[in-house]
Amino acid sequence: MKFFFAKSRALTLKRLWSCLFILVCQFVLPVCYAQTAPVKANDATAPLHLLKPAYITPYGETTQASVKAVLDRVYVYLNASTPYQLIDQKTNGVITDFSKLNSLSIFKPGDFRLISYEWGITYTGMLEAGAATGDRRYIDYTANRMKFLADAVAGFKIYLKTSPQTVTSVGSVLEPHALDDAGSMAAAMIKTSRSGLLKTELRPIIDNYVNYILTKEFRLSDGTLARNRPHPNTLWLDDLYMSLPALAQMGVLTGDTKYFDEAIKQYRQFAKRMFNTERGLYMHGWVQDMDPHPQFHWARANGWAILTKIELLDALPQNYPARTEILEMLKKHAAGLAQRQDATGFWHQLLDRNDSFLETSATAIYAYCFARAINKGWLDAKAYGPAALLAWNAVSTRVNGQGQVEGTCVGTGMGFDPAFYCYRPVNVYAAHGYGPVLMAGAEIYRMLQNHPFAINDSAVQITK
Repeated sequence: MKFFFAKSRALTLKRLWSCLFILVCQFVLPVCYAQTAPVKANDATAPLHLLKPAYITPYGETTQASVKAVLDRVYVYLNASTPYQLIDQKTNGVITDFSKLNSLSIFKPGDFRLISYEWGITYTGMLEAGAATGDRRYIDYTANRMKFLADAVAGFKIYLKTSPQTVTSVGSVLEPHALDDAGSMAAAMIKTSRSGLLKTELRPIIDNYVNYILTKEFRLSDGTLARNRPHPNTLWLDDLYMSLPALAQMGVLTGDTKYFDEAIKQYRQFAKRMFNTERGLYMHGWVQDMDPHPQFHWARANGWAILTKIELLDALPQNYPARTEILEMLKKHAAGLAQRQDATGFWHQLLDRNDSFLETSATAIYAYCFARAINKGWLDAKAYGPAALLAWNAVSTRVNGQGQVEGTCVGTGMGFDPAFYCYRPVNVYAAHGYGPVLMAGAEIYRMLQNHPFAINDSAVQITK
């Protein structure tokens, strides 16, 4: 009997331990496992709409400090690679006395020309970057080179009195032969003069440039500025920027409204032939005797067109009758461009052809124009601010560690087939990219201050 009770007690304890083991396996161990095992993200366990997408271009990360860092890289590169000196072609010695220039006196070679329409935009970009950031180095870049150019022109004029047939480094200044020679440089010089940065007088050079635009450039029978290449009586959309900003700035400089009137006349005559109202885009070229007119919407040419409208609105008096007209055209063009921005933030070389490459200089121009128009109150910040920020972020990825701008299409004539545009080379020495990048960075820097953004449901939203 005693043995029976002892055995029964042992069985009871065994059963108790078995039950306890089962309880541990069923309840305790799963809790411990749940604390260490990864939680599978699904609709019940995670806010999936807040997961970070795999963006190609930085998104929602734009700061004034990051913008300034990109601008600084560009400045350091350009300041080092565009010397402003005259040297003797044979000895390479630096010339300090500009009253003794001769046929062997040349600009010290650098990576870019100091006199070109591309560098007119770069001079303007440096002025804008300096004004926006307060960094005097940018302003000095333009002021120092403008003084150098004025002194060099004066020196060569002395030499040419006795040797008038000599080809000099300032030939395109003294005798422009195309709008490319005149308009962009003239606009930059007028802006520099108006800033009060220089004691050196730029007005004789400015007057010579503007005189070429007004009296010497070829025109159609109705007075529209034109070229005779690649066909007779051809309009180039590029020429809006190569002429109108200079005329508008001349109106500001002199107070004479005839310059505004001519600029508006030219704009209207270009737009009625070249602006596609349904697409909100301009064709690159228009040939008088061509029927139909093929529409190739080249990105950079559309950049020159929207930049021209920005320049006109910057310069025209507030009560000038055509301001409303230009503002409405700016809105139509901006809408057409915004619809075609790629997911990367860039625009394509041909705006309506996604099989064409993504191009930097046009993207930078659009970033500048959108941001400038927002800062001036011409475009709605909430509607266009995110596009401008995305465009700048895209451009910033193309500024390499040396400060060179990658992905810029080289100089481009006019074509009437897609292959011509789609296979144009890109190059870090394509000068067209540098001014637009400087201008875009400057205006985005201002926009970040004037119109801050926030992330709402993962999206960039302008809050002010």
